[in-house]
Amino acid sequence: MRERVRSLVDASWFQSGVITLILVNGVILGVETSPRAMAAHGELLHAVDVVILFLFVVELGMRMYAHRGEFWRDPWSWFDVVIVGIALLPTSGPFAVLRVLRVLRVLRLLSVIPSLRHVVAGLFRALPGMMSILFLVMLLLYVSAVMATKLFADVSPDYFGDLPSSLFTLFQIATADGWGGIAKDVMEHRPTAWVFFVVFVLVSTLVALNLFIAVAVEALEKDDGDQSREEGGGGVLAGAAPDGGGPDSGHAVILAELRALRAEVAVLRREQEGLRS
Repeated sequence: MRERVRSLVDASWFQSGVITLILVNGVILGVETSPRAMAAHGELLHAVDVVILFLFVVELGMRMYAHRGEFWRDPWSWFDVVIVGIALLPTSGPFAVLRVLRVLRVLRLLSVIPSLRHVVAGLFRALPGMMSILFLVMLLLYVSAVMATKLFADVSPDYFGDLPSSLFTLFQIATADGWGGIAKDVMEHRPTAWVFFVVFVLVSTLVALNLFIAVAVEALEKDDGDQSREEGGGGVLAGAAPDGGGPDSGHAVILAELRALRAEVAVLRREQEGLRS
C-alpha cells in the first residue's frame, strides 16, 4: 500500500496537479483583495479556498505516509509543513493578522518545481559570499556617510544634516532613486560635489551590484557542475553494471572480461608455439 501511495505522489501528473492547485489558490487570494469580488462571490471564494487547503493537507499526509523518515529529512518538506501549518492557524480574534499570511501558500511553488528549487539552493549556497559583499557595502556606506556629513551638512541639512540622514540619503542614491536631484541640490552650493556623487554611484551601484550578481551566478554554475558530475558518474556506473547491481557488480564484470581476454591470449600463444614447432 505504501509503495502504491509513493508511486502516486511521485508521479508527474500528481505534481502537475499540485502546481495547478497552488496557482489557482494564488489567483483566489488575489481576487479576495477586491471588495467588489468579495461582495459578489465571497462565500464561493472562501469555500474554494477551504477545499484547496484541505487538499494540501491530504497531499502532505500522503507524502508523510509514503516517504516516512525521508520526508522529515528533506528541508523542502519542512518548508511545506510550515506553509500549510500557517494556513491552518485560526484567523479570528488575536490571530486575525495571520490571515494575510495565507498568501505564503503560493511559495509552495518553490518546493514543487525543480528548477525553482535549484535556483533557491544556489542562492543559499551563495549566502557566505554575499554576506562578505554586504559587509563591504555597509562599510562603504558608513565611510561615505561620514564624509558626506562633514562636507555637505552646512549646505544641505535635509539630506546630510547628521549621520543617520546621510546614511539614508546615500542608500537612496545607491538604489538610483532620484540621486540626480540630490546631487544638483548640493552642487548649487558646492559645484565640485559631482565628483563625490559620481564616484559613489560607480562604486556602490555598478561595482557592488555586479559583485552580488557574480557570486550568485558562480554558485548556480557550481551547482550545475556538481549535478552534471553526479549524472555522469551515475552513467559510468550504469554502463559498468547493466544489471543494476551497483559498483561492486560492475567491477566483477570487468574482472571477468579481463580473465576471458587473458585466457584467449594464452590460447593464441599456445597455437603460435605449436605452429612454430
